[in-house]
Amino acid sequence: MHADLSRLTFRPERHYSAVVAQQGRVQLDADSNEQTLIDLARTRALTAELIGQHGGPAGNLGFAVHFDGQRDLDSLEIGGGRYYVDGIELDSTRPAPGEPVPDEADDEDKAAPKAPALWSYWDQPDAYRDPEVPGDRLPTRFPYLVYLKVWERLVTAAEDPELREVALGSAMPDTAARVKVVWQVLATGLDRLGIDGEPSADQVAKAFREWAAKQETPAAKAAFRAERPGHGDEDPCLVKPDSRYRGPENQLYRVEIHDGGTTKEATFKWSRENGSVVFPVDELDGTWVQLASLGGDDKLDLDVGDRVEFVDSAYTSRLEPLPLLRVEELDLPGRRVRLSDEPQRGIGLRAELNPYLRRWDHRDGYKRSKDGAGAKLKQGAVALEEGRWLHLEDGVEVYFANGGTYRTGDHWIVPARTATGSVQWPVDIARRPLLRAPLGIATHHAPLAVITGEGSQLDLRRQFAPLGEPVPAASEAELALEAQARDEELAAEAGPAPGPASSRSQTTAEAEDAADRGGERGEDHG
Repeated sequence: MHADLSRLTFRPERHYSAVVAQQGRVQLDADSNEQTLIDLARTRALTAELIGQHGGPAGNLGFAVHFDGQRDLDSLEIGGGRYYVDGIELDSTRPAPGEPVPDEADDEDKAAPKAPALWSYWDQPDAYRDPEVPGDRLPTRFPYLVYLKVWERLVTAAEDPELREVALGSAMPDTAARVKVVWQVLATGLDRLGIDGEPSADQVAKAFREWAAKQETPAAKAAFRAERPGHGDEDPCLVKPDSRYRGPENQLYRVEIHDGGTTKEATFKWSRENGSVVFPVDELDGTWVQLASLGGDDKLDLDVGDRVEFVDSAYTSRLEPLPLLRVEELDLPGRRVRLSDEPQRGIGLRAELNPYLRRWDHRDGYKRSKDGAGAKLKQGAVALEEGRWLHLEDGVEVYFANGGTYRTGDHWIVPARTATGSVQWPVDIARRPLLRAPLGIATHHAPLAVITGEGSQLDLRRQFAPLGEPVPAASEAELALEAQARDEELAAEAGPAPGPASSRSQTTAEAEDAADRGGERGEDHG
């Protein structure tokens, strides 16, 4: 999550069940975020254990796919409803469009165009498939598999302006961010699963689970440490002389894979602000970018030489990296920046996708190793090297384990603290940093159907029935037993039947009542 965080403290292996606030203490974002993640993990684990790896309610089973070959490009219809993948709730229902107030000048007889009732493969909300990209088109040979890819991403006010409270004013920062569930209906040939011929549903499900496990399991590890750099004595008044972390402020460093692949192919980018420094874009004119606002101070603004990533909703959802651009010129009064090149694939040209710039903090030729060698950049990102400590800045170093395979979006974060002069990273008993898999991006997959031809398919979804059932009607014998039990209960409450002694007592009581009534009448006559 590219959020402005102090740190992340959620550790599932510690089995914490709740965060307890204490009076008179400072409230931090890390505490409330940990409680949110505890609740979310518990809910999703329970849901997955009850439903299974994937499934939907029988009365509202979502993601029914049907082949549509009646257009220029093959497509799929995606039915509405709910579905669950690894406990994550998905909803494929297409929202109905709002009804505007009619304009007096509008022709009453002119009917508004009818909005489609279902999503299609090409307009599904978070896939952003492009007909001009051959890899986005559906396979041309039958049969092929249609499946779900599910993951989550952060959305801030830069991407969804309605999250910002306008009453706070434009000079104030945004408030809380949101986490969005992304689902994408994708297709692939059965040969990618190692399947030939016309397999059964069980064969496809088993092969798909093996394939999906490889996609979901991280194959890279990294570690962090703080090591006092050789120039640590240059600014002895800013930090403690023995501090290994030499930065003047607390930071949350983020190292994120940009280009995936093997060691020779992979690149990474890093930020001292968890990648949270962003600048909404108002207009793009060639290499000149008109920004909605600049940073709040000199640490959160842009400068010549900064590396930026041109981002919008489609780019973020596709997880396909493009070259990072360099800031070449600043026009501060006009809130404009000139970049080293125009963004590719039309990013920044569609205002409805809310484009923005994300700043990264590595620069061309910065010194990252003790011998003073400059970092190598490939298309604006840092070339990845395994098996050695790579210096980022101010003593913070990252280590990539040998033999890794990297995916775009894999990331690690580490807090750096001035109070300790170090970074907060797990170590063993000998104080050696431990290798850790990336925090994300965590992807989930589920099979939907095998399209065997036009109008024919093999449904691979699963469904579950509601747990609630009608109360069964009682039999005559059960009703008789219930009546007998009620009679016995009433008899016990009434007590034993009256005997002779009780009769005398009753007679005496009646006589006394009669005498009292007679005395009352005499008093009235007197």
